[in-house]
Amino acid sequence: MSTAYPPVPANERIHTPKSAVFGILAVSALASAFLFWLVYFHPPIDTTHTRFLFLPALNAVLNGLSAIALVLGFLQIRNRNVRAHRAFMSAAFVFSTLFLVSYIANHALHGEYHLPIAHTGGLWWSYLTLLLSHISLSIIALPLVLITFFLSLSERFPQHRKIARWTFPIWLYVSVTGVAVFLMQAAIRR
Repeated sequence: MSTAYPPVPANERIHTPKSAVFGILAVSALASAFLFWLVYFHPPIDTTHTRFLFLPALNAVLNGLSAIALVLGFLQIRNRNVRAHRAFMSAAFVFSTLFLVSYIANHALHGEYHLPIAHTGGLWWSYLTLLLSHISLSIIALPLVLITFFLSLSERFPQHRKIARWTFPIWLYVSVTGVAVFLMQAAIRR
């Protein structure tokens, strides 16, 4: 059954406290700084690379599941099925959260991977372009996703719709390119 939200009159709209948005931005900045430190400065725990080797593949699967849930959630809201939309978007959030936990575990254990290819040529530049766009947009996606969820959970639906127009394509791009980066890394290592 479809449950569409009616437009909220201007005099009844709930305004978002700036402190909530600033708090989300601060948490996102700290998380991004932590991940940067973890990836580029933290020495790996498993220097032999023999434990939990499935983590990169798990990361790709979780990113793929997130992308699927995002598309299904988008299709549901286009059909005005709010309940199904909320369920799929919650699933996408859970998959992305599990991805983040798995990503942190993988980089804490194994550190950053160095691909065995020359840093020249079309393959390298394609990979680097994809990776840089993925990383840059993932830094932007984190606060967008959290703010979008906050607006939905606090029933600020007009604001939720406005920011979700930006959140959805960025989050989807990050999820899909996460899978693509894994596949390129796997192909290059062979």
